[in-house]
Amino acid sequence: MLSRNSPVEEARAPRWRARSRSATAVVLLALVAGTELAGGPVAAAPHAADRVDGVWRLDGYGTVLSVEDGRLQEYQTTAVSCLRGDTARRTGQAGNSVIYTGDDATVYRIRPAAGKVGATLHFDGSVGDRRLRRLPALPARCTEAAPTGALATFDVFWQTFEENYPFFAAKQTNWQTVRDRYRPRVYDGMPDTELFALLREMVLPLHDAHVGIDAGDTGSFAQSRPGTMPPGPGLDQRAQRFVEQHDLAGMRLRTFANGRIGYARLPDGTGYLRISGFGGYDGNSPAYARNSAILDETLSQVITPGLRGLVLDLRINGGGSDALALQIAERLTDRAYVAYAKRARNDPIDQGRHTRPQPVRVQPAADRFRYTGPVAVLTGGETYSAGETLTQALIQRPAKTVRIGQNTQGVFSDVLERILPNGWSFGLPNEEYLTPSGGKTFDGEGIPPDIRTGNFLEEIAKGTHDSAFTQALAVIRRHAE
Repeated sequence: MLSRNSPVEEARAPRWRARSRSATAVVLLALVAGTELAGGPVAAAPHAADRVDGVWRLDGYGTVLSVEDGRLQEYQTTAVSCLRGDTARRTGQAGNSVIYTGDDATVYRIRPAAGKVGATLHFDGSVGDRRLRRLPALPARCTEAAPTGALATFDVFWQTFEENYPFFAAKQTNWQTVRDRYRPRVYDGMPDTELFALLREMVLPLHDAHVGIDAGDTGSFAQSRPGTMPPGPGLDQRAQRFVEQHDLAGMRLRTFANGRIGYARLPDGTGYLRISGFGGYDGNSPAYARNSAILDETLSQVITPGLRGLVLDLRINGGGSDALALQIAERLTDRAYVAYAKRARNDPIDQGRHTRPQPVRVQPAADRFRYTGPVAVLTGGETYSAGETLTQALIQRPAKTVRIGQNTQGVFSDVLERILPNGWSFGLPNEEYLTPSGGKTFDGEGIPPDIRTGNFLEEIAKGTHDSAFTQALAVIRRHAE
């Protein structure tokens, strides 16, 4: 599967897996007004569909798309493999974009450029586009039977990282040395448990929370940065109870969006907004448009006139859709600004080559109340993914914004979802999120706070005071005066 934004992770669940396969996850389905009907697919205008038909290679992402007769077929490619990925059917058209909806409800929007040379691909719920380049035909490897067995599985796994992973240098990892060490231990017919353990051992030293393996009944692998833990429902509930007892003097949070958002207005007019993820807001509908509408309605109830300061708590946040995360930033500014830029690794040999960075902008929310006073953002090692991209966007916020707590987890990229010849699947990052000035990334180390405080999880365990919340109120009140 192509990389795109993910929903909130459950405990120990890889971000990439939660997005597309977990029953509790949010998949990204757009309901485009006037272009999709309950009765079945809607035919796109013939000229637009004709211009989209053909074979396309993405710039980066190791992916080829075959589009023909209303059907889209994904092929996941490396120098040693071509495996069939997801399929989608044409379901409508919006402007010059032809819309395809996958079996997992993922929505692809393909917009052809002038002529028939290039096109762009967009996933609903994501930020940025992917560039497509037309090919004369499918690569020959994609028309041949794929090899199977443990050796083929190892080779596809290793080669996918070799061609797409951007952080080997930062992780001080020589990936060729990893191959030399592990491939001699692989043999066709080896037990699945041994192969899974070997693949896990290969990537464990990366300490990358966006690297995961799903080996079906054999097992699954996910991890977080040392000293942190993956956010999940149990931890989220413990944190909420702690906040209510220690920070809000027993006041219960008003909850919204399927319990993923909580809010309280303190007596002095300071708002406390707690967000555990960017998705899963409707337990009955995975539609991105529905999640966006629920978030918009929620923010209209909590970001209101009279707000004298805002504490935005992202300390237990499993990530999700970057587009939903930016909806928060859009309510906190009256001026447009660039949040960050996005680029993907796009050379299978040269780790230093990337796609052209795409600026991602925050536009003030139209026809909504926008709060422009001081904001204190609470972060920690359990602030993941879209929680981090929102934190990164707020660094550029024109009004006073202070980050308090500890470094975030350090995983920003959408997750490139891949399949293996033996039917297993895995995920890895292949993108970088850059600061608008200087082009810095925070992958690995996470975004540091402006004011460093105690470890939130340790404070919960000890039942002591919430040092970050205390600092946040001091900052808010100082700047609100």
